[in-house]
Amino acid sequence: MEAMITFTKLTVFVYSKSPIAREDNMSIVHSKNKNKPNVSASGKRRQLLQAGLGLGFAAMALSPLLAHAAQREFRIGYQKGLLSLLKKRGTLEKRLAPLGVTIKWIEFSAGPVQLEALNVGSIDFGDVGEAPPIFAQANGTPIAYVAATVPRPAVEGILVRGDSAIKTVADLKGKKIALNKGSNVHYFLVRLLEKSGLNYGDVTPVWLSPADARAAFEKGAIDAWAIWDPYLAAAEQSLSARILADATGVVKNRAYYFSSKDYALKNADVLSIAIDELNKIDVWGSANRNELSAELAAVWGIPKPIVDVLVKRSSFGTEPISKSILAEQQVIADTFFDLKLIPKKIDVREAGPASLT
Repeated sequence: MEAMITFTKLTVFVYSKSPIAREDNMSIVHSKNKNKPNVSASGKRRQLLQAGLGLGFAAMALSPLLAHAAQREFRIGYQKGLLSLLKKRGTLEKRLAPLGVTIKWIEFSAGPVQLEALNVGSIDFGDVGEAPPIFAQANGTPIAYVAATVPRPAVEGILVRGDSAIKTVADLKGKKIALNKGSNVHYFLVRLLEKSGLNYGDVTPVWLSPADARAAFEKGAIDAWAIWDPYLAAAEQSLSARILADATGVVKNRAYYFSSKDYALKNADVLSIAIDELNKIDVWGSANRNELSAELAAVWGIPKPIVDVLVKRSSFGTEPISKSILAEQQVIADTFFDLKLIPKKIDVREAGPASLT
């Protein structure tokens, strides 16, 4: 059975083996009987003893749950995004403290390494772009989609140097393009090339982390760089780089909040609160972009003018996992299989809520 997580304007489904995960399966029925039978003193003692034994067994049954709650650690993987702001504000810690849950924050440079950490049991929750979950599922990672962001196509793009002779996407033919393998820009590059009449095999991908790609870009060791914000905005502003194309009209570029299937089964309450707190930041950030820029600049250690650029072109909002969202992911999975980028066909619905399969 699945447990239903409800948060601001959203409903997210995760997984539960036990019916006690739903409040509607737990009820106390009170009845009034005016014709109560007389009970002797010895009868009352027997009733009290039975009640006491019942409470004792109930306490014994609950004690493992209470111990579990007292010992729970929520390990969150995060990148330079809203999760880093949630870490800074400390509101999630306050919400989870009454449940006996502590948080361990672990920073990553990109989504694929986050999902490697999920696969080996080092983290319980995080956020990634569209492509990493596809590679992870194909490689056997027990990933569970928890929620999705609204589409944000303007926050990823292809960069070239300001003086580059590359003027159109068609000019990328035969060029070396740096990107993080299995990241959101991996799928973006595939679709962008197709839209411009090129094939994936017409370019030479160079697998580099964001930091290494920036160094290679500065040295002229690569012709173009497929990257996302804030790295995109930072290079655009500080390296006089030029955005050849962003993902608008090419891919939706959602981000996904994920967990492991096992963690989602056992900790629906924790995931519910985490998504609720993230959605609060989304709502606030959309209405207070200048303040959001200032706060993110301080957290990331990036000049505010750079953060202003990415905040201005970003979209904010969190959505529940739906059939249509899983269908979007299935298209990505099928594309990667056709290009032999993943070893086998996958059914994305297996990583989604049971109610949608």
